[in-house]
Amino acid sequence: MAAEKVAPRLEDQWRDILSVHARTMCEIDRELHPHGLGASDFEVLDILASGVTTAGTGPDSDSYTSKGSAPVEQCRVQNIADRVHLSQSALSRLIGRLEKEGLVERTVCQEDRRGVWVALTGKGRDLHTEVRPLQRAVLARMLAEG
Repeated sequence: MAAEKVAPRLEDQWRDILSVHARTMCEIDRELHPHGLGASDFEVLDILASGVTTAGTGPDSDSYTSKGSAPVEQCRVQNIADRVHLSQSALSRLIGRLEKEGLVERTVCQEDRRGVWVALTGKGRDLHTEVRPLQRAVLARMLAEG
């Protein structure tokens, strides 16, 4: 009997979470559209800009430019895939689109030729910096409403 009373409540909570997520993603899409980005595009830029899943920072690390002069944020595509809610093929298409727009660049991992690194370009960092407050304002507004 108790399970019957709990199940609808859990289902209602789950549906509420999904509803807030869907409304929030749509609102982020709407806010970022004038800047040529969607919510998923922004998520990838934000992951790269956050540095949470970047490579190491030593001079022998892949997080340095080919000239070894300055660190850049970069992340293996697989690490991004672990953090976004997209299929591997959808993520690859998204990264390809961001690369075509000059927002990110891809390179092959030297240690594992199957791996691919993605890094923000200067243009990508500038756009992320410009639109981040818009995305954060939507999050604050939508999550406060619940």
